[in-house]
Amino acid sequence: MTRIFSGITPSGHLTLGNYLGAIRQWVAAEQAPGDALFCVVDLHALTVEHDPARVRRLSRQAATLYLAAGLDPQRCTLFVQSHVGEHTRLAYLLECTATDGEMRRMIQYREKAARAEATGQGVRLSLLTYPALMAADILAYRTDEVPVGEDQRQHVELTRDLAVRFNQRYGHTFTVPKAAVPAVAARVMNLQEPTSKMGKSDENGAGIVYLLDEPAAITRKVMRAVTDSGDGGVVYDRAARPGVANLLDILAACTGGDPEKLAAGYSQYGPLKRDVAEAVVELLKPLRERHAELAADQGEVERVLHEGAGRARAMAGPVVDRAYEAIGLLAP
Repeated sequence: MTRIFSGITPSGHLTLGNYLGAIRQWVAAEQAPGDALFCVVDLHALTVEHDPARVRRLSRQAATLYLAAGLDPQRCTLFVQSHVGEHTRLAYLLECTATDGEMRRMIQYREKAARAEATGQGVRLSLLTYPALMAADILAYRTDEVPVGEDQRQHVELTRDLAVRFNQRYGHTFTVPKAAVPAVAARVMNLQEPTSKMGKSDENGAGIVYLLDEPAAITRKVMRAVTDSGDGGVVYDRAARPGVANLLDILAACTGGDPEKLAAGYSQYGPLKRDVAEAVVELLKPLRERHAELAADQGEVERVLHEGAGRARAMAGPVVDRAYEAIGLLAP
C-alpha cells in the first residue's frame, strides 16, 4: 500500500496554481489503493509576519476548499498540522540531524529572508528551520510519495537526505519518500509576471486567480494576462514566450490537452485568452458551489478535522516514539 502525504500553508487565499498543481492531484491520488493524508500546514504560516486571526480564518477556508475540491474524508485523512503534536516533536529531532548549511541552501529561505530584510522585518529563526518541520510532516507517517509542485521538490529531496542519514546513524526508522510532480501545470505562473509562480501571498492580486474568485473576476484577470512581444503567433516556448506558455499550460491542465498541440489552434492571443478564461471558470464552478454549501455548515468541517487529527495521531505516534528511542532519549 502506497502512503501519500501533502499539505498547503494557509499564508493566503488558495489559487488556481494550488488547485492544478496540488489539490486536484490529491483528489486523483485518493482514488488509488493506499493511504492518503492531506494537511493544512498552519505552523508554517508562523515563519513570517502574520495576523493570527487571518491565519485561523485561512486555515478553516483551506480545509473547506479541500473538501469542496472532492477530497473524501472516508477515503483519506484530512487534518490541521497543529492539531497533531507529533509534527513538532519530530521536527526537533530532525533539526538535530540536519546541518546549518542545508537549511541555508533552501531557495525559499533565501527568497523569503531577502523580502523580509528588504521591508525592514527581522528574519525569524523558524523560517530557517522550517524545512525540518516539513520533513517531520512527511516522515512521521512513513510516507512513500509526496505530491508537490516543482518549487517544493528541493524540500522533498532534503527530507529524503534526512531520512537516510537518521536511518544510517540510529537504525532504520523512516521510510524514504519520493516526490510526485504532475507533468502539466506543475507550476502555474502569475498572469502579470509569467516568470514568477502564482503565489498565495503575492501583493499584486491582478495576476492571481483565486479559487473563490467570481467568474467575472477570473475572466478579467485572464484577458489582461501579459503575453509576449514580437511576431510569430501563438507558440509554446517556456523560455522565449513565458506568458503564452503559461496560458497554454493552464488551458491544457483544464481541458486535458497538450500545450504544444493546443498552440497550433490559435493565431492570435485574444481567442486563446477567451478560451482559457472560459475553461478556468467552468473548472472552478462546481468547487465554488460546493464551498458555499460547506461554509454554511462549519460544524461538519470541524468534525472532519477532529476525526482526521485523531487518525493522524494514531499513525504518527508510534513512528515518533521509535525515533525518540532510536536517537537516545529515555522513554517517559
